[in-house]
Amino acid sequence: HIYSSKSTPHARLPGTKPTQRGTTMKLSSSFSIGILISPWLIAATLAAVNFPFAPRVLPHHTSRVYSSSLDVNNHAAAKHALAYTLMQQRGGSTATSAPSNEDFTNELPSFSESDNEGHLEIAKKLKNRNATNLSRKITHAAFGIFFACLNQFIPHAKFMPIMYGITGSSLIVELLRYRKGFGWINTVLHFFVGGVLRKHEMEGKFTGSFYYFAGVTVSAYLFPQTAATMGICQLALADPSASFFGRRTRHIYWSRIEGQLGGIGRNKGLLGFLGGALFCFPFNYRVFKIAKWGAAGIPGGNGSLIMVSLLLGMAGAFADLAVPTPALVMPKKILGVPVPPFHVDDNFVVPIFSGWACTKIFEYVGWDQGLKLAEHIIL
Repeated sequence: HIYSSKSTPHARLPGTKPTQRGTTMKLSSSFSIGILISPWLIAATLAAVNFPFAPRVLPHHTSRVYSSSLDVNNHAAAKHALAYTLMQQRGGSTATSAPSNEDFTNELPSFSESDNEGHLEIAKKLKNRNATNLSRKITHAAFGIFFACLNQFIPHAKFMPIMYGITGSSLIVELLRYRKGFGWINTVLHFFVGGVLRKHEMEGKFTGSFYYFAGVTVSAYLFPQTAATMGICQLALADPSASFFGRRTRHIYWSRIEGQLGGIGRNKGLLGFLGGALFCFPFNYRVFKIAKWGAAGIPGGNGSLIMVSLLLGMAGAFADLAVPTPALVMPKKILGVPVPPFHVDDNFVVPIFSGWACTKIFEYVGWDQGLKLAEHIIL
């Protein structure tokens, strides 16, 4: 017991510097934070240099500008309109009439028509956000439960690098797939997961999968294991169920939020929120009921169990409700620097808010933040 902390509080192994452990922990923490934000920094840097990831003008944007005068059968007129719109977006031109084609000879992008229009052709085959699309909701729930299980079963030190890699790779794919020479990525996506894609995800915006992975990653990084797992589970269940019930009750006018709350929850409904919260309740109740409470049992008994299960479901449904539809999109430039087309997505907001809410709910009812769930979560 010569190195026991009880007998010699300041004892250390021979040759070990007193601050070595503290320094190592600080370096490890800094390294983790650096890994977490590196995909975002890379994206911002690539967007700033404006090549090759700068958002490019899509043909359907020009149709809105020239819909009254553009002859759709005239290919030269279409290229002229594309060049004019591109010039406006790049230079902020306020001209009221489009100059001649010769003025834009060097401004036309050097990508092929098939490469530019391929994703738009795919978009025509996809459903918009107003469709129920049960296959998308089932896939959404399945992936959420899958990642929740991974977070529960895999040690945190191994799970986080996996999620860093998945999120970073997804971001790179999103930045590339609209660029010249990478149109094949959209074809591959449509071939494998076409049934769960939405129309806007092939019209210049990121797919929900990137925000999904990012939300799981941030939740697992910020919160204790159980809170993160339950936050991811609310993403899996509250998000698709609230959307389902909201669409089923959209004809009930009084439940619709529209724009009354300053944009919060725009085009969503209170009945969808209640449906999502109630849908999560049985799952949450089962998970907490069989958690590893020890000999002392559940603090507060069955009453606190019911309250926590319901409040957590409401937190997940509220996070989904708070994200407006259509989503808030970042400006194309910040302080003159081009940025990727990020937007506020419920796949990112729901797990983070739900994980945070779980820690606060545990704190309120006196539950241990280090509570361990059952070996198989619900079994």
